Amino acid sequence: MVKNEKNKKNEEYKRPLRASFITGLPHEAGIYMMKDGEGGVIYVGKARDLRRRLSSYLRYLGDKGTKTGVMLAHARHIETIVTATEKEALILEASLIKRHKPKYNIILRDDKNYPFIKVTVDEEWPRLLVVRRRRRDKARYFGPFSSASAMWETIRLLNRFFPLRRCKGRDLRPRKRACLNYQMRSCLAPCLGMTNREEYLAVVSNVLLILGGRNQELVKRLRHDMEEAAADLQFERAAGLRDQITALGKTMERQVIAAGHHRDEDVFALVRRNGAAALAVLLVRDGVLNGHHSYFIAQPGEDDAELLAEVIARFYAEHPVPSEILLPWQPAGSGVLREWLVEERRGAVVFKLPKRGDLKQLLIMAEKNAGRVFVEQDRVKDAWLNLGEETRKRLFLPRIPERITCMDISNIGGRQTVGAVVNFWQGEKEGTRYRHYKIERPDGRPDDYASMTEVMSRHLKRAAAEGYLPDLLLVDGGKGQLNAARTVLAALSLEREVELAGIAKEHHDEGEKIFRPGRKNPLKIAQNSPVLLLLMRIRDEAHRFGITFHRKWRLKEAMSSPLDAIAGVGKVRKEALLKSLGSLQRLKAASREELAAIPGIGPQLAHKLWLTLREDEQQEDKKTRNPLQNAG
Repeated sequence: MVKNEKNKKNEEYKRPLRASFITGLPHEAGIYMMKDGEGGVIYVGKARDLRRRLSSYLRYLGDKGTKTGVMLAHARHIETIVTATEKEALILEASLIKRHKPKYNIILRDDKNYPFIKVTVDEEWPRLLVVRRRRRDKARYFGPFSSASAMWETIRLLNRFFPLRRCKGRDLRPRKRACLNYQMRSCLAPCLGMTNREEYLAVVSNVLLILGGRNQELVKRLRHDMEEAAADLQFERAAGLRDQITALGKTMERQVIAAGHHRDEDVFALVRRNGAAALAVLLVRDGVLNGHHSYFIAQPGEDDAELLAEVIARFYAEHPVPSEILLPWQPAGSGVLREWLVEERRGAVVFKLPKRGDLKQLLIMAEKNAGRVFVEQDRVKDAWLNLGEETRKRLFLPRIPERITCMDISNIGGRQTVGAVVNFWQGEKEGTRYRHYKIERPDGRPDDYASMTEVMSRHLKRAAAEGYLPDLLLVDGGKGQLNAARTVLAALSLEREVELAGIAKEHHDEGEKIFRPGRKNPLKIAQNSPVLLLLMRIRDEAHRFGITFHRKWRLKEAMSSPLDAIAGVGKVRKEALLKSLGSLQRLKAASREELAAIPGIGPQLAHKLWLTLREDEQQEDKKTRNPLQNAG
């Protein structure tokens, strides 16, 4: 019975979506998930009335000229979850989009990987770090900073007047001697006991105020502390506070005053052009323009009100909510959306649609920034068209190579062989398509041709199934590697779909050589040609990606121990064993009774540990006595 139900569900996932999918749907609030033929979630939506909302999709069935029509063509099944209220549907929708990252939902990503400043407030002694991505931890993130120079100027200011520790690691390591940072007065040296935690956290609080754009609030606090220090005759401390106030004053002079108030606001602008949309968000903190985000949305299927509502929901799933949000028009379901934001902020949130005055000028500024996104997109597109056409001509390709794939093989004497595959789309990294492949050689001997054949076969089969075959496959090597790649393409019947090229450094004095199938000699391409520089960049990225993974793999193996292979011994028990007995050697020498006495082990696991460690020690002894037993 269970097997029949499973087969019935599999058949259901193979059939195209039909108009009957709305049968039996309730007129209630909830969410719906569209799934493809493999059961993967491709879209998550919410609705006040599930039946009415899903009925609106009927007119798109069979229409592949729109994003919605294409999505429905890929959908095979729709699941619904009824909720008590529309607000619950909104919260559940946000959660499911975070979890599944569906292909057809709007996922807001900055067009560049701008850096963030991270304050590790989750550590006992917080630090200031520069990172490229936000993580789901309890640290505080500020940014992204579109100007790296402005970010480093901010960090220099903080290190000079609010010096937090810069040593690596979450935990503070006590030192016997001061480091250079302390001697230069750019660290409070908690490792030497030069400050207590209360004083240190007060400095952290000041850093958070600066990064949060609350300079004026900080100046008031510092001025109060300066007056108190002067009254207590602590003139050296008062002079230091005076210097901090002066430095902050100069910083505030360079900032743009956005409005005649001291509130926190986010300003949204949405601009459409040729079926695409651009979004800009200006961040106003304490009345000062503090930063901005910009996004490009290729094919938004919703109307303006629905699109704005979805953008707001996606944005505040990742960013803090301010007290005021300036909008160009009212978003769909604004009441429910505002109610959700109030809960997220744990305070009042106001939507404003300014028509005149300073707030209207902010909205106009945001619209100009959104328009700049299209300008940047056009610039990048034009640059690629020129470079892509030049690549096509120089390599004698039948079409512009929009997607270029490159692979690299890394090993140590035939052991730990890794195939690294990188993808570039229109000359830029396509990180979601990067892949690693571990290769096991039965004889343990290095064979780059066999390894490359295996990696190519595995990757191209997967790429063909998932629809991201490359226009150009770049192999690291000359004619030998190129012939091996041709054999793989022929075996997979992909000769007409995928073009081939090889890049190799034949002689140190002649530079890089580019080889193409059917040509005896390498192509004549100048060493400073943008085409050659592009191919070298892609090849070098494949090297970097493979070597980085290889190092991690070697490090992991080097740090492994016999305890890792024992079922029931996790991180906590492993730490307890090593903490109790001090070393692996003492663990191997311990009796079953000694092992069982360790908290969390017990007699049964102690017996398993004792047997495993004894067996491991015997194997090591055999290798020591006969080191050539595995030779040949």
